[in-house]
Amino acid sequence: MSINLSSVIEIAGTVAFAISGSFAAMQKRLDVFGVMIMGFVTAIGGGTIRDVLIGDTPVNWMRGYQLPLIIVGTVVATILFKKFIKTFKVTLFLFDALGLGLFTIIGTQKGLSAGLNPGICVALGTITGCFGGVIRDILLNDIPLIFRKEIYATACIIGGTLYVLLINRMDTDAVKIIAVIVVCATRIVAVRYKLSLPKFYA
Repeated sequence: MSINLSSVIEIAGTVAFAISGSFAAMQKRLDVFGVMIMGFVTAIGGGTIRDVLIGDTPVNWMRGYQLPLIIVGTVVATILFKKFIKTFKVTLFLFDALGLGLFTIIGTQKGLSAGLNPGICVALGTITGCFGGVIRDILLNDIPLIFRKEIYATACIIGGTLYVLLINRMDTDAVKIIAVIVVCATRIVAVRYKLSLPKFYA
């Protein structure tokens, strides 16, 4: 894995979502194996679905040992140092928002690299950002955030669209950073001010 901004974003997103999944599992009082599984599926779930959809197999995390080792190390560190983190809900939310932003850009960028049209690239970014959390929530018997009233997938769509619009107009690394910040900020502001999409009932 070469060290460049894309690699840094992938590693940071993997760590953020591994922590998010581990924390969610610990809140449900799962055992060590359960916590490890939740860390893995949250970190790799969206990327795995994305790679399968575009036919990029074996999927990314299977091509080397770096990402699996990073996930294992992150989960172990999260278990060992959980007592030093006093606000579990806030911490879980912040890491989830960070992972959402980072993985959205990874997915959108991979779609563009595959020569897909911009709309599909944004959809791939949304899948990459959201579906690890969807799998996590389903396994933990929760309604996935993407299906609730909260602004979640919408933040991915906004950030992915911004990335697609700016990628040929600005420095590539700057666009990546801006798009990640926009996704994270959209998610945080939406929760802080209780912004949500319209609700419909049968």
